[in-house]
Amino acid sequence: MVLMVILFLLLLFWENELNEEVMAATLDQLHVDYPQSDVPVRYCNHMVIQRLIKEPNNTCKKEHVFVHERPRNINSVCNSLRKVACQNHSTILCFQSETKFKMTVCKLIEGTRYPACSYHISLTEGFIVVTCDDMGPVNIQRYDE
Repeated sequence: MVLMVILFLLLLFWENELNEEVMAATLDQLHVDYPQSDVPVRYCNHMVIQRLIKEPNNTCKKEHVFVHERPRNINSVCNSLRKVACQNHSTILCFQSETKFKMTVCKLIEGTRYPACSYHISLTEGFIVVTCDDMGPVNIQRYDE
């Protein structure tokens, strides 16, 4: 009986581990770095690996943005009066931030298969354009400097 309880607990733990890997990454996990991580060199390369930033087919993302702003300020973008068209001629409306945010733009310069990706770092400030649902921002569609 004790062996069955131990086996049950092990299976339960293993199932939870698998579910965490399968869960979709949130906007905070993918794009928010506040306060900005203290990575002295190769910030983009480090963050892309640490946050598992890649395309679904395990190729390197061509570009990725890390926003260095408080999550509550990013969440407030969904209340912005600046409604704009989303990418790809979508009928969904996006929301543009009313203030510029500090961000790091990582552009792929070398590599095709994750994790062998090398990025150029560019520090900038710009408006973010996000899609939202009832819970808040879902995805950063683009940024405008």
